[in-house]
Amino acid sequence: MFRLSMRGQYALKAMLDLTLHASRQPVSVRTIAQRQGIPAPFLEKLLLALRRAGLVVAHRGAQGGYRLAQPPEAIRVQQILAAVGESFTAPEPPAIQPTDWVTRSLWRRVSERCQQTLAQLTLADLYYDVRSRMANETEPYHFIV
Repeated sequence: MFRLSMRGQYALKAMLDLTLHASRQPVSVRTIAQRQGIPAPFLEKLLLALRRAGLVVAHRGAQGGYRLAQPPEAIRVQQILAAVGESFTAPEPPAIQPTDWVTRSLWRRVSERCQQTLAQLTLADLYYDVRSRMANETEPYHFIV
């Protein structure tokens, strides 16, 4: 089974939150944390890693916070996950015979396809998925990824 750690999930939530507010003022850590249900100290560490990767820009001061460093179309999901130390690869298959090359080949191909998808999928793609879902809900700006 493929799993995405809380670190990866929270990083994606934070980036989507910034995407939804891309045309506005910088968004504070506290605001993102409250909207997305992410512990603020943990979120600060994630945003620092995302800043170091060049995915977000920090603004200091009373009206400070974070903004996307690039348009959502230019930010790949794989970049976000890599920035926070997340790897999303297929696990080794459970104890199989060393001669079971079919199972190993299958897992290798599944892992390669996952990596290709993450390399192609952009933050904008996820944004449009969220917006589509939000259009079907009664609370237009409340979402938790």
